[in-house]
Amino acid sequence: MKQHAENKLGTMPVRLLLLNMGIPMILSMMLQAVYNIVDSAFVSNMASGGEQALNALTLAFPIQMLMIAVSIGTGVGANALLSKSLGQGDPEKASRTAGNALFLGIAITAACVLFGLFGAGAYIATQTSNPVILEMGTDYLTVCCVISFGAVFFALFEKLLQATGRSMFSTVSQIIGAVVNIVLDPIMIYGLLGCPELGVRGAAYATVIGQIAAAAAGLIFHLKFNRELNKSPRYLKPDGAVIRGIYAIGLPAIIAQALLSLMTYGMNRILGRIDEAAVTAYGLYYKIQQFLLFAAFGLRDAITPVVSFNHGKRDRGRILAGIRYGLLYTLVIMAAGVILIELLARPFSGIFGLSGATQELTVGAMRVITLSLMFAGANVAFQGVFQALDAGPQSLVLSVCRQFLFVLPVAFVFSLIVGHDLSRLWLVWLTFLIAEGATVLIALGFMRKIRREKIDVL
Repeated sequence: MKQHAENKLGTMPVRLLLLNMGIPMILSMMLQAVYNIVDSAFVSNMASGGEQALNALTLAFPIQMLMIAVSIGTGVGANALLSKSLGQGDPEKASRTAGNALFLGIAITAACVLFGLFGAGAYIATQTSNPVILEMGTDYLTVCCVISFGAVFFALFEKLLQATGRSMFSTVSQIIGAVVNIVLDPIMIYGLLGCPELGVRGAAYATVIGQIAAAAAGLIFHLKFNRELNKSPRYLKPDGAVIRGIYAIGLPAIIAQALLSLMTYGMNRILGRIDEAAVTAYGLYYKIQQFLLFAAFGLRDAITPVVSFNHGKRDRGRILAGIRYGLLYTLVIMAAGVILIELLARPFSGIFGLSGATQELTVGAMRVITLSLMFAGANVAFQGVFQALDAGPQSLVLSVCRQFLFVLPVAFVFSLIVGHDLSRLWLVWLTFLIAEGATVLIALGFMRKIRREKIDVL
């Protein structure tokens, strides 16, 4: 590994290293949230059918998350394995890891295309019987799946750049994609500048074109600046040992993100039994709070390579510093975000041109669910630490608890109490505070055991 990269990951003070790497990653992840927010804001303000279009995007969102989950999880595994290989002074294994990650990207894209062509409509139909919402949701999801290669490969190039300490370039790529998306959304949705008015399909086309632009920039930066890695096509040849290594680390991350997709799908079904407006309110809140939650994901993606690299070097002091400062920075960010959302709940919800009743439901969701985000941030940071220390099963347990075991059963019971009385919907929103709080207790227990077995022995 080149000396400047060695100095950055191996010798720069950890409190500064996490900021140096984390701030670009945080910006990158927050910009990722822009895609869904921008689409939602523009479609909700269409001349007709805005709230129905918004509902359609909410129903499509779990599959979009699942697609990104597999891509990001593969990238997380490649990131940690690549960083650790470089820390161990093994650039050959690092190059095989990068090449195999790109091979896996081709396979992931093929699966997304097949689902878009043959499964999108059937999936949307499991959540709604409204023919307008069904058509809109199918149109949007089909485009996003069939033209998915931009999203898949950007996720991989982002992690490859982060693994070598060049997170700024992944952020620049994300900015390029977000700007393209924002510019194209009104043009393609509303039919401006000679473009036909495409409505929901226009939002989908704007999104995928933005993702392609981000992936193209990521490819250029990877080829030009990741000099530690050999880009020869021979490294694209599947290597069973490397792929197993990638998914030994990345599979818990995939399952974690997939559980988020399953949770959102389940919540759509549960809330749909109460009222269609409740589904729209939850979908909108989820997209608003993504800015804050994705900031935690960005910092997690800085914690993972820093801790993983120094784990490979067996540097106990820097591992502990990475954990300590990673948790501290995460909690500071989440606290600031919670205050901001609580203070500006009504203005934020007003962006989407909702009816009065739906806006009130959205504000209610923001008031209650936001309280869980301090716990959520800590859980996300712990998951990054566990992944870096080869403790994938513990990371997976946290995901199962906070995104499935402590959510859907509790929300279902509360929904039975609520019935169709929207004034009591706050009970369902309380589910998230219960789930995240209980999971933090489990994470602290795991951390004590992992420190004793994997850190204190160094």
